[in-house]
Amino acid sequence: MKRWLGIGGAVAGMAALINLALFGAEQRAEAQALAVQSAPAVSDVLQSGVLIVVSKASQRMYVFKDGALWDSSPVSTGKRGHSTPAGVFPILQKRVHHRSNLYSNAPMPYMQRLTWRGVAIHAGRLPGYPASHGCIRLPYSFARALFALTNAASTTVVVTNEAVRTDDVAVTLALNAQRPRPVVPWVMPQPGVALAAAPVAVPVSGPYAGSGQTIQLAAEASVGEAEARWASLVTAYPELAGFRKAVIPAVVGQRQFYRLRASAPGAHAYCASLKRAGADCFSVS
Repeated sequence: MKRWLGIGGAVAGMAALINLALFGAEQRAEAQALAVQSAPAVSDVLQSGVLIVVSKASQRMYVFKDGALWDSSPVSTGKRGHSTPAGVFPILQKRVHHRSNLYSNAPMPYMQRLTWRGVAIHAGRLPGYPASHGCIRLPYSFARALFALTNAASTTVVVTNEAVRTDDVAVTLALNAQRPRPVVPWVMPQPGVALAAAPVAVPVSGPYAGSGQTIQLAAEASVGEAEARWASLVTAYPELAGFRKAVIPAVVGQRQFYRLRASAPGAHAYCASLKRAGADCFSVS
């Protein structure tokens, strides 16, 4: 009996050491992610690092390690009303064992957080169509292997609305997602000309020269989230590429926020059209 108790104690001690090691690794990864906050450049992680491309249209993930295809997997992204945002994201936090703070304490094994508003990559059920509340679900074994592969300082996640059928297309879309767009300022329509249901850009000749009016599009918890929101908005409304973007730090009620603002001539009228199209926006100055 004493012998079995001794073996049981040794096993329990070994389990405690393993749990402590995992906890320490997670804490180090989280501290590293908080220091990074914004996603590394796609071109950099293709040279040395991990690039993850998620196609919502194809419901598939492509993973590249040092520029070569590591593996691909089916996914399940956000369902209607809880769409997974498109954009470029860093890994903000990693947890082997995690439960949702928003949705009934649901388990999220091998969680890799993309935003502080609840979007993450994790193991979960894949019914063959978008079914999550915004997260990117993976098969359990793939989520575990991917968790071991990624590093906050050298991993970038690109989520696209476009269909992706090959790894070459995935890389091209990822590179374009961080490539600066040509500056095409938006100009206020002439009096009496109604705005379309969705904003429409009007190209003008010459470089963008003035700040014009300023609007606010979001207030995020980190610089990385503000940048990701901007990338998502420009994808949905390409004419925003002609605005001058600014991320402004602010403290509200002892909490740190980063206000996403944009400036251009006629921005207030454009903000009104954004609201009619269903986007958050208000005029600042």
